[in-house]
Amino acid sequence: MAPTKSTKGKAASKAPAKDAKAKAAKKAALAGTHAHAARRERYSVSFHRPKTLRLARDPKYPRKSIPHVPRMDQFRTIVSPLNTESAMKKIEEHNTLVFIVDIKSNKRQIKDAVKKLYDVQADKINTLIRPDGKKKAYVRLSPDHDALDVANKIGFI
Repeated sequence: MAPTKSTKGKAASKAPAKDAKAKAAKKAALAGTHAHAARRERYSVSFHRPKTLRLARDPKYPRKSIPHVPRMDQFRTIVSPLNTESAMKKIEEHNTLVFIVDIKSNKRQIKDAVKKLYDVQADKINTLIRPDGKKKAYVRLSPDHDALDVANKIGFI
């Protein structure tokens, strides 16, 4: 028999290189690409959520078709003037008009409504809620306006 060429030496030298490369690939695949990220040191015990991008609103259509009319105009604010005996005494002695006003109106709205409706300047507004649930406003007029004249113009004297 003739001696045959043995390939054990050459194959043996190539096998460990391929084998090592395959094992390294396997190890990398098992570990994953993000497996070795270093943990950041935290110096505070409370977690603050990171500030991310917040885009401004860009609506494609208006949510309301038309803007509403002012909810508390002067005609809704002042319901009626009050002409009881005590209100007349206030008109004559203290230059003060007395009105029943809307329960939701505030002193600024009452002052503006009196100015728009009767063209007088109010110095001071006092309000109270009566036991029947209506709001009463005492409107003290400035000294250059007379409450008696305004009451006559309104038409309840």
